[in-house]
Amino acid sequence: MAEAERIIGTPEVEGADGQAAPAEQPKGKRKIAVLFAVALFAYLLDLGSKMLVVARLEHHEPIKVIGDLLQLNAIRNAGAAFGIGEAFTVIFTIIAATVIVVIARLARKLYSLPWAIALGLLLGGALGNLTDRIFRSPGIFEGAVVDFIAPKGFAVFNLADSAIVCGGILIVILSFRGLDPDGSVHKD
Repeated sequence: MAEAERIIGTPEVEGADGQAAPAEQPKGKRKIAVLFAVALFAYLLDLGSKMLVVARLEHHEPIKVIGDLLQLNAIRNAGAAFGIGEAFTVIFTIIAATVIVVIARLARKLYSLPWAIALGLLLGGALGNLTDRIFRSPGIFEGAVVDFIAPKGFAVFNLADSAIVCGGILIVILSFRGLDPDGSVHKD
C-alpha cells in the first residue's frame, strides 16, 4: 500500500481467522463535499486574482500596498519557489497533477473536517498553478505561473501558493496532534 494511502486509508485489523480485515468505518459523514468546496473556493479565488493581475497589473509599475514592505508586482515564474528549476516546468506539472489525483482518490476515506480543509487547500492550490502551467505561455505543460504578491526580501507568490502552504502547515499540525484523516486520534 502506498504511504499516502496508508496515512489517509482506513486502518486494518486482524480478524479471527488471522487475515487482515478492514476496521469499522468511523461514525459520521465523509467530508468529501467540504474538501471539494474548499478546493473550489481556493481555485476560483486564485484564478480570479490572476485574471485581474494579468489584465490590470502586468506590464505596469508595482502597486505599493504597505510601502516597500508589500507590493503587488506581476511576474511570470516558470520554476518553483524562488524561481528555482525553470528548466523543469514539465516536472512541476506532473507533480501537481499527481497530487491532484492522489487527493481525489483518497477523498473517499476522509472523515475529518480539519483534514478535509487542509487537503482542500492543497487541491485548490495545485489546480490553480496547474492551470497556469497547462494554459499559459510559452505553451502547454510549459506555462509560467502568474505570481504577484511581493513581500520585501521574499519570493513573489500567488494565492495558490498561499493555499498550498496553509494546507501543508495544517497537515503538519494535525499530524503532530495525532488526528488522522479517517477521524481517529492516535498517540505515538
